[in-house]
Amino acid sequence: MTLRSRVLDLLPAWLAEKVPRDHWESDAAFRRRRRVVAGTSLVGAGLLGASLSREPDSPAFYGLTLATAGTWVAGGLASGKLHLGHMPDVWKHGPDLRRPVLTPVLLGVGAFGLFYGAALVARRIPVLERAIAGVLSYADEGDDRLVLFTTLANGAAEEVFFRGALYAAIGVRQPVATSTGVYVLATVATRNPALVLAAGVMGTLFGLQRRATGGIQAPLLTHLTWSTLMLRYLPPLFRDSPTNSDRPASRRSTSESSE
Repeated sequence: MTLRSRVLDLLPAWLAEKVPRDHWESDAAFRRRRRVVAGTSLVGAGLLGASLSREPDSPAFYGLTLATAGTWVAGGLASGKLHLGHMPDVWKHGPDLRRPVLTPVLLGVGAFGLFYGAALVARRIPVLERAIAGVLSYADEGDDRLVLFTTLANGAAEEVFFRGALYAAIGVRQPVATSTGVYVLATVATRNPALVLAAGVMGTLFGLQRRATGGIQAPLLTHLTWSTLMLRYLPPLFRDSPTNSDRPASRRSTSESSE
């Protein structure tokens, strides 16, 4: 038994077993999809790295962040047909398939719980503490509504591209591992080890969801749920870190003085 088979045996059936699907496309369409995906990957990774090199709450940060999301979506849609996917009705244990909604949301909540526990440990590891605090400073110092909007826009856009267009462009040989690898490489452009680690873990989960359901709806809902909870509950854990305190006083100090 291979390592891949052993891992799949440990997963619940709705995450390990693939639902029936017919996503056939011509060789010409497949080659075109690959060209679009290759170009989009390079442009999107560059914009992602540039966005996190800008100051929090700056017009350049919001502009580049939205440009990154727009690039992922445009590339995903231009690559060819995308699918939402289906999954078994795990709540009724019946043979019928349905669009995935509740299960992906609950999976996002569970993933957040694991990451919250990991964050408690990461606070004691200087390199991870600095990396996480640096990312979360964008939430602390930015406008709440704009930060939430750009975070969710990028989360949804990443699923359209990485689990939609890119996954389909890989073919049948190791699409979960390959799509996750490219996702991680794109995140390396941020030069932040915490984001790279998160991309590896969550990219694998999103890839397994894409494999099982045959579409992007399940990973998209899990991604949005996870991102929302991370944005809401993680910043307070790192608010008093040296990394945050070294930044210029802005929204964070204003809100604290008003409490």
